[in-house]
Amino acid sequence: MTKRAFRLDRFAAAAGLALAALAAPSAHAGLFDDDEARRAILDIRQRIDQNNQKQTEANARLSEQVEQLKRSLLDLNNQLEQLRAENAKLRGTDEQLARDLSELQRKQKDIQSGVDDRMRRFEPQKVTLDGKEFSAEVDEKKQYDDAMEALRRSDFQATANGLSTLRKRWPTSGYGESALFWLGNAQYGLRQYREAITSFRSLVSSNPDSPKAPEAMLAIANCQAELKDTKSARRTIDELLKTYPKSEAAQAGRERLATLK
Repeated sequence: MTKRAFRLDRFAAAAGLALAALAAPSAHAGLFDDDEARRAILDIRQRIDQNNQKQTEANARLSEQVEQLKRSLLDLNNQLEQLRAENAKLRGTDEQLARDLSELQRKQKDIQSGVDDRMRRFEPQKVTLDGKEFSAEVDEKKQYDDAMEALRRSDFQATANGLSTLRKRWPTSGYGESALFWLGNAQYGLRQYREAITSFRSLVSSNPDSPKAPEAMLAIANCQAELKDTKSARRTIDELLKTYPKSEAAQAGRERLATLK
């Protein structure tokens, strides 16, 4: 090898070492950049994973809250339905109570009306008879009215029984005059002439101013005539004409005298 060639080889070697020396820092730098990138990537991935975990947890919490809200809404709807049902039931109860109250008030009114009616039946009643006004007990008035109804049916026995009972039970009754008069008529209808005379005489003697007294005297004369006691009959008519000369009974008595022999 010549010197020239040797020098060229050494130069080439030196150049190679220089290039190697220059290349070595660049390779080291490349290795350093890769580690940093990997760490950065890992860090980013870790952050992404953490964010994903947090998002998953947040989503889970949100889902739980949504489920709780759904359950709360469902419970609320159930409560609302229960309240609606209870309100409907209460409305039905209120309506029934209103009907019951109305029925109770109606029954109470009926009961009160019935009590008032019964009380009125026991209270004395005002009666006007032959121009006189007096108070009569309920049973007393009924006794008289029933007797008069029997008389209208020509049931003389029922009339006599009813009026006799009235006079015994209510001896001072305001019906006294009328009861004696119609009792005498009922007895006359039964051909109980002597009993009829007694009734008519009781009326005339106890109530000579009674509007029925003249008719009672004429009835006495008729009873006497039925008993064939013409003399007594004429005497009774004479007394009638003297005591009640202007009465209709007196006019009828004058006509009756003409038939008495």
